[in-house]
Amino acid sequence: VNFYKQVAEAIVGIIVCKASDSISVFDQIKLVTMANIKGAVFISDNPELTEWGHLYSPSIVITSKDAKSVINYLQTNKNPKATINFQQTFVGIKPSPVAAHYSSRGPSPSFPWILKPDIMAPGTRVLAAYIPHKTTATIGTNVFLSSQYNFQSGTSMACPHVSAVAALLKAARPEWSVAAIKSAIMTTASFLDNTNNPIRDNANPNPNGFASPLAIGAGEINPNRALDPGLVYDATPQDYVNLLCGMNYSSDQILTITRSRSYNCSNPSLDLNYPSFMVLYNKSRIHKFRRTVTNVGDGGGTYSVEVREPMGCMVTALPKKLVFKDKNEKQSYEVNIMVHMNENNNVSFGDIVWVEDGGKHSVRSPIVVAPFGIV
Repeated sequence: VNFYKQVAEAIVGIIVCKASDSISVFDQIKLVTMANIKGAVFISDNPELTEWGHLYSPSIVITSKDAKSVINYLQTNKNPKATINFQQTFVGIKPSPVAAHYSSRGPSPSFPWILKPDIMAPGTRVLAAYIPHKTTATIGTNVFLSSQYNFQSGTSMACPHVSAVAALLKAARPEWSVAAIKSAIMTTASFLDNTNNPIRDNANPNPNGFASPLAIGAGEINPNRALDPGLVYDATPQDYVNLLCGMNYSSDQILTITRSRSYNCSNPSLDLNYPSFMVLYNKSRIHKFRRTVTNVGDGGGTYSVEVREPMGCMVTALPKKLVFKDKNEKQSYEVNIMVHMNENNNVSFGDIVWVEDGGKHSVRSPIVVAPFGIV
């Protein structure tokens, strides 16, 4: 009732809408739009509002932290005034990037033993080509605007970024397989934001909560680094068939996928040569992985392993050093992950990084440990 009254009283001015448990910020926006007032300031920490940006009248959104000075100004000035400046672009916003609240989360329900998602890419409020006769913006309740461009958010915006990077990598490295390109993108991704802290997650109840690999995969894509990853985790079509065989796909089902009878199920395996590690545990607390990396650097090189163990786990990688004499040489290593304590059945995560002597290349693979049945 008080909010309706305040809107009515402010019909010739600008209204400041405080965060409230009784009325959502989206209802506030709707009522302010219907009242057709000159402008509004909405106070909200809801990431959905900043990510979707659904405002239909002259309005701005500020956080509860910034609201203190605004409210103090209103209470200490007899004739408070406000101005909204349009068409401004701000760069260097911190922290950035963050995982959007709407972003898909892993693990994969069809095969949770491979970490998903793989990668994070820009997908919020991206300027994209659009249907020219469809509404792209609304002013008030009865003015509908169309355009050949629109700001869109979602996986449909992030996917083209990754697809374009993959296409550019294939053009620059035509000898690389699809698996090698995916590996290069994943192992060179950044899991830190521009404050040098782990990337945050807007879907986390804790506003400062960090994002797990189940939200961002290996991290945010870095196209320039992906061009020169140092090492890649490669895989052949037969390796993927071995995975399907390990999942008990029938020969007819596999044929539907491969459209070729040149593959066989003589060596079924669930341990795909993938640039990440996913552990789902129940009674079994010891998990073993074997990985093979290919040197795609300009020449030989020596890599040493660095391990950041997930909480409640002990991780060993052997050997601890990989020595490559030539380009395209392959070396294998094994990883043992022992889950020795996880009383609350929480998801924990860490990583395995192969660092080249001299620091030119750093090849990082995330580790996720979660209780079986998390899906």
